[in-house]
Order: sequence, then C-alpha cells, then structure tokens
Amino acid sequence: MSIKGFILIPTTKNEVAMNEKKKILIIDDDEKYLITTKEILEDEGYEVYIQHRPIGSTNAIKRLKPDLVLLDINMPALSGDKLSTIILSQEKDAPIVFYSSNDEDYLRRAVSECGVNGYICKGNIYELRRRVAYYIGQNRDEPLPYGGL
Repeated sequence: MSIKGFILIPTTKNEVAMNEKKKILIIDDDEKYLITTKEILEDEGYEVYIQHRPIGSTNAIKRLKPDLVLLDINMPALSGDKLSTIILSQEKDAPIVFYSSNDEDYLRRAVSECGVNGYICKGNIYELRRRVAYYIGQNRDEPLPYGGL
C-alpha cells in the first residue's frame, strides 16, 4: 500500500478487495428486525440493503450481487424456505443464510432440505456478528458451534 498525503491508496488487487465493503441483503417482513439488524451490521462495516417482503427478492439479488443474503423463514405469502428454493433455481450461487426465530432443530433441517449455506438464530447479537463474519468468509478459521451450520 502506498501513501499519498495522508490517504492510504491500495496498490494490489488483494488490497483493493480488502477495502471493499461486503454487501449483505436482509429479507424479512418484520421491520423491527430489519432496521435493528441493518444497524448492527453497518456498525460492523458492511454495506447493508433491506427487502421487507419476499416479492422482488430475486431481482434484488441479481441487481445487488450481495456477498450474503440473510433470509427470514416466517414470512406471509411466501415463506423463506420456499423463497430460497426459487432464488437458488435462478441464482445457483446465491449465498443464502436463514435468519430466523425458529428453533435450531427446525433450522438445521431447513438448511439441509433447501441447500442454503446455514442459519443464524435471531436474538443474539454476538452470534449474529460472529456468524455473519463466518459466512461472509472473514472468520473461516474460527469454528462455528452447533455442528457448524
């Protein structure tokens, strides 16, 4: 990295990539969780986008190309597990993680059945931060609890 004045300028491709903010798309019908989660993750340095209903989610993923999609399961009209199947049929490499208040046994089964990358339980800010960093690839050296999902 070279210095020009007081501004650090990345000089290699890796340095440029390290300075780019990772993009996260949160899809959840609960506005309280959308806003709170967005603020927490923005404080962690992520670029966060929100989608308050499942309709239009596939287009948002195509347009934004997020590094991670946090997807609630319990949404009216179209549940997150069904939506994940639709998304993955069109965007095979979409990095989807269920973000739900469902119990972990249900979430493990849903992850396995739907073929998404994993899950995060709502309500624990520490785990949200830790697991987002893991799933987005920034903390792959630290193992996840609960069997690794």
